[in-house]
Amino acid sequence: MTIQYSTPIRNAKLDAIEATGGATCALRIYTGAQPANCAAANAGTLLVDFNLPSDWMAAASSGSKAKAGTWSGTASGGSASTPGHFRIYNNTTTKDGTTCIIQGSCGIGSGDLAADGAITSGQTVTINSFTLNDNNG
Repeated sequence: MTIQYSTPIRNAKLDAIEATGGATCALRIYTGAQPANCAAANAGTLLVDFNLPSDWMAAASSGSKAKAGTWSGTASGGSASTPGHFRIYNNTTTKDGTTCIIQGSCGIGSGDLAADGAITSGQTVTINSFTLNDNNG
């Protein structure tokens, strides 16, 4: 038998992610495979690092939580490098900005966070969609 949660519980779990991370987290995209877990050391080459907008995720609804605002920044490393994974770090203004709270795969047109193509230094990188789901419905 599978444990199931009501939609309000699923939404509360998802909303706790943004509340725990803080209002202005940082998104960093790297080359290579993601580390074993959020507590593990960074891996790969950093391609882009930018602060997410205040209130970076919309309120959860129906067990799903989508990005809010514009997620965009300028790439600082790499020469036409393929993204491999991403990490979101806690609030950069009131916390240390170095604690990974979410990580996942990132590829060209694939992964938990999809990029449109290779990332080159100086390029503007915009994330058009990102959604978290709580599937224990």
